[in-house]
Amino acid sequence: MKLVPVGDGPAIVACNSCRFSAADKDDGEGRRGGALMVAALRAIQASDPGYAELKVEEMPCLFACTEFCTVHLRGAGKVGYVMGRFAPEEDAARAILDYAVHYSASEVGQVPYKAWPDGVKGHFIVRTPPAGFVVA
Repeated sequence: MKLVPVGDGPAIVACNSCRFSAADKDDGEGRRGGALMVAALRAIQASDPGYAELKVEEMPCLFACTEFCTVHLRGAGKVGYVMGRFAPEEDAARAILDYAVHYSASEVGQVPYKAWPDGVKGHFIVRTPPAGFVVA
């Protein structure tokens, strides 16, 4: 394993090797769900300047294999979130990016439930404390 330095701004880190679904490793053409999710996130991000401040990063295996199509939302000094069980398509990518915009604007990473896009509800797996902090 090699660690690659990246910025500490708001980022969506997508698992590029995730399964396509709970039942299938790939889409039948050899494309993994994670790789398709990365492509969808980047396509939606490129289509809307409102997502410009967000970074879409990728890495192999977030170790949430049973959850398929997982992403980790993180930002410096903010609580992070791992979300999964997404279909690797543009609707899911847009919901993730929309949530990430609210997340980025928040002080500590907490987004009021009423601001959550429907496409992320039910997809949260874990929340992670920022380095040096816990939630009280």
